[in-house]
Amino acid sequence: MRVDQWVPALHRGDAIGDSARLMRDAFRRWGHQADVYALELDEDLAGDGRSWSEWRPGAADDVVILHYALPSPLSAALREHRGRRVLIHHNVTPPEFFVGYDPEMVHICTVGQAELRSLAGHVELALGDSEFNRLDLEAAGFARTGVLPIYLDFTRYRETPNAALRRLLGDGRTNVLFVGRIAPNKRQEDLVRLASYWKKFIGPDIRLLLVGKLPRRRHYFDALQALAYEEGFTPWEVLLPGHVSHDDLLAYYAAAHVFVSLSEHEGFGVPLVESMLMDVPIVAHRVTAVGDTLGPAGVQFAEKRLDEMAEVAHRLSTDESLRAGVLAGQRRRLADFEPAAVEATLRRHLESL
Repeated sequence: MRVDQWVPALHRGDAIGDSARLMRDAFRRWGHQADVYALELDEDLAGDGRSWSEWRPGAADDVVILHYALPSPLSAALREHRGRRVLIHHNVTPPEFFVGYDPEMVHICTVGQAELRSLAGHVELALGDSEFNRLDLEAAGFARTGVLPIYLDFTRYRETPNAALRRLLGDGRTNVLFVGRIAPNKRQEDLVRLASYWKKFIGPDIRLLLVGKLPRRRHYFDALQALAYEEGFTPWEVLLPGHVSHDDLLAYYAAAHVFVSLSEHEGFGVPLVESMLMDVPIVAHRVTAVGDTLGPAGVQFAEKRLDEMAEVAHRLSTDESLRAGVLAGQRRRLADFEPAAVEATLRRHLESL
């Protein structure tokens, strides 16, 4: 049996593409012919992933899996395909987050939500990578749904961090980390406000690390930098390094004292799992899929109270007993995302078709 996966883009370091390639490797170990096809792929991934133009239909019992996060020609192709079809929903950011910042993203996300609904009735199984996403599928009209977490290669997080960067960040400041693309739904501006409260009322030696891909349009990024300046931060106190290499990413996690998420929309939240893998205690606003991914782990707030969250984050960076207890809970939760656990769920879904 062939099990082919379709992704709009295959980029190294992208969570969806990396997960698809790990799934492909599992399918091959189970004796299936399997490939990942993409409309766009990095040059260094040629021969690993394949161009979608190379894809050809197979036998009636072969399976096509579409990873859905944005509208693309793959949606129409899936509707027309007559083999067995599975959709994995990675969520579409609600367009209202981009109003006033990026009209093109407002349009893309609006179309993306409509395109998702158009696929209901055209797949045998629709999977969300969180319960939040599964409920989104139900609301969109998909009849048979389930949950399949994003597949992460845990061994990559045991590689060596960038030693020079780690030393640079180890200058005695408390490093508060958030990882995620710079975007309005991630609410990096609230992290700047939390850091401002910390600097004024807890202690001056704080550094905010905002690691993530910069937006195509500068409006939100410029507003974020302006806010940091208005709050009295220097560029060394609020770092915006953009998209970073894997060894740099590991260095940021290794240097972090606490990970704080104030995001208001997450379909899964890969950095939450990365933080658990890297033993960084988490403080998070429990909305959308954040609670699904963390389960009982970390310290979660149903309401976004920046002063209280700053105080708890500070305690986690200074109180070894509290920190140890939170980290123990995160390690227990991590077992649910172990590659073996994700593969077992993947196999059950495949065998149910």
